[in-house]
Amino acid sequence: MDLRSNLHRFLKLYKDGWKVFRDSQLELEHTPQHYLREQMKAMIFFTSSEERQLPYQSVWHILVLIQMSVMFTSMCYGLLESFGDSVEMGRDLAFIVGIFFIIFKMYYFLWYGDALDEVINALEAFHPWARIGPGAVDIRASKRWYFLMSFFLGSFWSFFLCIFLVLLMTSPMWVQQQNLPFHAAFPFQWHDRSTHPTTHAIIYLFQSFIATYGIIWLFCMEGLSVGIYAELTFAIEVLCLELRHLSHRCHGDEEMRLETRRLVRFHQKIIEILDLTNGIFHGTLIMQMAVNFSLVSLSVLEAMEARKDPKVVGQFGVLMLLALGHLSMWSLFGDRLSQESLQVSEAAYEAYDPTKGSKDVYRDLCFIIRRAQDPLIMRASPFPSFNLINYAAILNQCYGILTFVLKTMD
Repeated sequence: MDLRSNLHRFLKLYKDGWKVFRDSQLELEHTPQHYLREQMKAMIFFTSSEERQLPYQSVWHILVLIQMSVMFTSMCYGLLESFGDSVEMGRDLAFIVGIFFIIFKMYYFLWYGDALDEVINALEAFHPWARIGPGAVDIRASKRWYFLMSFFLGSFWSFFLCIFLVLLMTSPMWVQQQNLPFHAAFPFQWHDRSTHPTTHAIIYLFQSFIATYGIIWLFCMEGLSVGIYAELTFAIEVLCLELRHLSHRCHGDEEMRLETRRLVRFHQKIIEILDLTNGIFHGTLIMQMAVNFSLVSLSVLEAMEARKDPKVVGQFGVLMLLALGHLSMWSLFGDRLSQESLQVSEAAYEAYDPTKGSKDVYRDLCFIIRRAQDPLIMRASPFPSFNLINYAAILNQCYGILTFVLKTMD
């Protein structure tokens, strides 16, 4: 594919999302996850076996990973120059943690690219989840809402991501002490602008390109990951809606029996996809929790260390808000998944009609009710699930660290 077609492929989510927003009657055949996968394919870094077999794909993957590793190593080397300056060292550590998270996810999905592709294909195959044909429930409003939520959330983050990247890449132009977008060190002082202007310019362009590429890829991967859980939440809503309309849609015992069997398999499929998804993201969810907690703790410590300097406090305050915002997004979607899954048993109970159905129908409904007693969760064992309750616990832990630091410094 050429650059023009890849650009069209990358922007298709925003073009189609705008069309759906302007025309309330327009329906799309694909899930948001399909569009995000297309964006990653346009960036030539979707690491499924099918993509790696395309010409030069594997070579590009290796080249990107080498560049990211070189950048990470040079930043760690540059950290040695910051010893003695707690503010600079804290800023270096924050960027090092962020780059390490990107590299970790890139390497991680070299192994799990096929499994991730399988989940997206499963979501595409079952979307929009509801039965098609006479008596089908109307899910157009919910389907449109979930797609527009993904569209506006992605557009919102894209806008601020562009601002962040512009400020980051141009920071050496308006920060006197900074020579590169990221503090790094290379052999023979190649990063020194005064003694090696040519190599300094090459390193500047290298950091600007690979950091922008990695951050945009991470943005697509994060949107794809959290979007899978949102799509499963939508599937649960569809299941609840179909259960509540069961007695109105089915007019005979045999029809009701076939429909309840279908809904049992529908519920089972949601559980299977969720288990597969939790297995795929097990390592990234653990790393994500560790990275967010590290950034929040680092921000608090650095802000307290330089509490007399409003500029430094503001910088690390923004970093803390970004880390908490990222964690809160995952916690919110995980909480919605769990809360919505608990509605399945209530919907199955409401589907019970003593004037209709047979023992087989009631047995299927009882089976759904029993299986829905335990909420579906976004989790990476042995850590707790991602929900608002555990998010509040993390905030309390951060507050405890802040209180301890304040008492220690006083």
